[in-house]
Amino acid sequence: MTEEEYDFDAIVIGGGISGAVCAYLLASQEKEVLLIERGVEPGSKNLSGGVFYCRVMQEIFPNFIEEAPIERKITRNCISFLNKESFVNVDYWDGRLAEPVNAVTVLRAKFDPWLSQQCEEAGVTVMPGIKVDSLVKEDGRYIGVRAGEDELKARVIIAADGVNSFISKDEGLRDREPKENLAVGVKSVIQLGEDRIRERFNLNEDEGAAYAIVGDCTEGVAGGGFMYTNKESVSIGIVARLDDIEKKGKVSSDLHDHFLSHPAIAPFLKDGELLEYGCHLVAEGGAKMQHDLVHPGLIVIGDAAGFTLNTGFTVRGMDLAAGSAQAAARAVLAALDKKDYSKEALSAYITEYESMFVGKDMKTYAGAPEFLENDEMYGEVGELVANVLYGVYNHDLTPRKHLVKAAWDAFKESPLKLTKLAKIAVQGMRSM
Repeated sequence: MTEEEYDFDAIVIGGGISGAVCAYLLASQEKEVLLIERGVEPGSKNLSGGVFYCRVMQEIFPNFIEEAPIERKITRNCISFLNKESFVNVDYWDGRLAEPVNAVTVLRAKFDPWLSQQCEEAGVTVMPGIKVDSLVKEDGRYIGVRAGEDELKARVIIAADGVNSFISKDEGLRDREPKENLAVGVKSVIQLGEDRIRERFNLNEDEGAAYAIVGDCTEGVAGGGFMYTNKESVSIGIVARLDDIEKKGKVSSDLHDHFLSHPAIAPFLKDGELLEYGCHLVAEGGAKMQHDLVHPGLIVIGDAAGFTLNTGFTVRGMDLAAGSAQAAARAVLAALDKKDYSKEALSAYITEYESMFVGKDMKTYAGAPEFLENDEMYGEVGELVANVLYGVYNHDLTPRKHLVKAAWDAFKESPLKLTKLAKIAVQGMRSM
């Protein structure tokens, strides 16, 4: 094709965070960009809203904190072991996380339309409600998209259509991920009101809390629970690995309902009103999912490329999506300047994200998925911790034991073997 035959410099498929950020950055450099979103409107099908580690967005949008529809600034982070009859928290509050703002909660139904508006103001042509049926290929290079009877041509195609990327699968661009690399997330948004949010979670003004929970929330299935505070609501749910939920014969919606009814969780939600409920696939494989990301005329970014991290302490996806979009935009801009859209030229994308926090963090936490595969993390470990603390706090008129003795007695009663506990501890230190 001649340069004059292209309709756009770039076509971005998917109007989530990675797609919108990439489109915005390209348009900001005066490139002709089309952003296609199959949802009726941006954010209408995105359920991932939660904690957004937002320093990357503050770099892209200097007034992000003041202008974006954020919910709360996260200053409290809780790591929790949920057992059948106990709840053990490591509760960390730090005012330093508020200035500069480190993380915020967002609701995608509000956030994505704002991001789409930024794209339009930068000059992006945004087309919601359009499903891409296939890609157009010529002489071994991807040059456009088909939507119904329409064909649109572009110098570069960017696939940002989520973890269940139909483009990647249908076109055979990426091997299908094994079930152990995927999870199902089930989430509710429950309206409580600002006063209840502040009182129940011990928050000031616009501060927020984020809970990462493991144990009985998934009834022994590999995964975990989450609970995040919004301005007037709570985002709460579970993530369960596909292979393990199948192996253990569980149903994801049942796990979600069990979690919300747990006696340690239910008081947070009392008298709340359900606003939103849904489920979606989640990338769980970490660095193992970064493969087959570059093809002649096309690159894969965001969730479609598996840029999600569950470290046990934090669950990250949105910041990595934005970072991968930055890397993609830089690579595409360089390719457009050179008029070289080959796989070799676009592979600058990989070099870019590997040099950023995106690739470095994926590498640092490459061992996290293996660590989180230990079944004992979802039962025995939390119960052991609770039993140690029970020995400390249960004053039943018998003589008190030193902490070491209380811990040892609790361990002797636990089904956990010392070798297994040591292995989990070593894996945890290496992966964190």
